[in-house]
Amino acid sequence: MVELTQVEGRAPFRGFQTWYRITGDLASGKAPVFLLHGGPGAAHNYIDAYKLLARDGRAVIHYDQIGCGNSTHLPDRGPDFWTPQFFIDELENLVDHLGQRGGFHVLGQSWGGMLGAEYGVRRPVGLKSLTIANSPASMSLWTSEAMRQRSEMPQDIQDALNTHEAAQDYDNPAYKAATDWVYARHVCRVVPNPPEVVASFAQLAADPTVYFTMNGPNEFFVIGTLKDWDIRPALPQIAVPTLVISGRHDEATPACVEPYATLIPGARWVIFEDSSHMPHVEETEACMATVSAFLNDND
Repeated sequence: MVELTQVEGRAPFRGFQTWYRITGDLASGKAPVFLLHGGPGAAHNYIDAYKLLARDGRAVIHYDQIGCGNSTHLPDRGPDFWTPQFFIDELENLVDHLGQRGGFHVLGQSWGGMLGAEYGVRRPVGLKSLTIANSPASMSLWTSEAMRQRSEMPQDIQDALNTHEAAQDYDNPAYKAATDWVYARHVCRVVPNPPEVVASFAQLAADPTVYFTMNGPNEFFVIGTLKDWDIRPALPQIAVPTLVISGRHDEATPACVEPYATLIPGARWVIFEDSSHMPHVEETEACMATVSAFLNDND
């Protein structure tokens, strides 16, 4: 087994700093994979398990998008600042900062997969493959599926969610308890959550600027700037091999994910039967084997 060495650094970007961590060796001869975390604004911690992709000699690059984690925080910036294009430009900057324009893979999870799709349709130079993990292809699908899932929940959970959302009382303990109930079934079924997942939720609570602005107060109540986001019309423009993954119990339901599989030419879709939104946590070894094989096939 290859020793998983790690180095950290910071890439200057428009006067800000993007923190990154490289697991493995960029000079290994295999194309590295850049990991795009979710949220928006959830930081890299909860997708830490993807560092295991480095076990076969591939460099794995985690980074915190501007606005969260170890990168520059900007709590005073408003909705016009936080756009998909801003985060695409940040990724492009990091690719060039690390000298990887000659060939690299991208894996995005949740919001990161949405961002990855936005990136893929632009056909960036050097992109070898795209993995879209646990991501909706449009927020209208996400919202409608969230409402369908909600209609199947116990009545007391539905009542707590509906009552406190109507009152915009998102800090109410009853609302938090109902939210926790949903997360334990559709976000991460490993309960209690592993430390890396707890860490992402904690930093999100400490600075929710990006998440609240682009998404809203939680995963299934989307009132932010992404509420009308829809990548479906552009998906046929993606011209690299694409792997789509999701969980059987995922908040990103099959209806949310299916457009990626059908509209991206040649896309392959794998559903993890015992997972919800985090197969990399819930079925770690199966997830790593699936993604590793895909990356090796497309180096």
